[in-house]
Amino acid sequence: MIYTITLNPAIDQLLFVKNDIEKRQANRIIRSEWDCGGKGLHVSGVLSKFSIKNEALGIVGSQNRAALYSILSEKQIAHDFLVQDGARTRTSFVIISEESSGSIMMPEAGFPTSEANKIALLEQIRQKVTQEDIVVIAGSPPPNFTLADFGTLLKAVKATGCFVACDVSGAYLHVAVKLGVDFIKPNEHEIEEILVDKTKTLVENINLLAKNIRYLIVSLSGEGSYCAHQGRVYRIIAPQVLEKNDTGAGDCFVGAFIAGISDQLPLQEILKRATGCSASKVMHADSSTFSMVEAEILKEQVTIIEVEEM
Repeated sequence: MIYTITLNPAIDQLLFVKNDIEKRQANRIIRSEWDCGGKGLHVSGVLSKFSIKNEALGIVGSQNRAALYSILSEKQIAHDFLVQDGARTRTSFVIISEESSGSIMMPEAGFPTSEANKIALLEQIRQKVTQEDIVVIAGSPPPNFTLADFGTLLKAVKATGCFVACDVSGAYLHVAVKLGVDFIKPNEHEIEEILVDKTKTLVENINLLAKNIRYLIVSLSGEGSYCAHQGRVYRIIAPQVLEKNDTGAGDCFVGAFIAGISDQLPLQEILKRATGCSASKVMHADSSTFSMVEAEILKEQVTIIEVEEM
């Protein structure tokens, strides 16, 4: 079983406008749509699309859980969320222009997690997760979920002996690296914060970090990524596509990568599949849609080169 943990889930409200947003102008909304938000939920959606059994965990607010559950049902995402009474799951507003690429995201902070639910989540992990499972912790924690809380959560997951993937940033990424999880995916800016030796090259540092991380991916946005595994570093060059909305592209990569791990595919096949899925995602306007057909075509346009240390 694969479990995803979204500590701060969201409901995405997608607001489509004709042109780019301008100040002091009436930026009329053409249409609006709803999607699930939070990196872990996007990963679950990808796994479900690959027909891989998974379950989304986390904490949602009681006030609007029916709306979130309806979206998850449409996307065939199984879940077993803890519920916080009197709280409301946050909304992320995503503004998408129909005439230009990219998007503007304005997420709410989310509600503070109760101490009771922090404890309940740890107990849920102890009861559900086994050594044969995969756990993906993705996205930023909510207010008052401290570094100590995150460290306790990671230790509880690692204690099960399962494969642990973390797609987090900032100080939480430092904790994941320190505890030696199996998978991380910092972007080109986040990797700068965790470099082992700033006098060495990026590739040398990636190799150093990968000594304690089984799969280390460094995202280079639309340019592809680096991957370090078993003492080797690979440069993955992504196909060029017409971008509509890059929101969720990284989550799509993670979901497809974890799907490949679950299917025990060769690493290069996993990297091509994940990159193809991510490239397909940016071609779609919402937060989580990608095409399996497009991804199959795009993965054949992915180039992978082994990088020699400088």
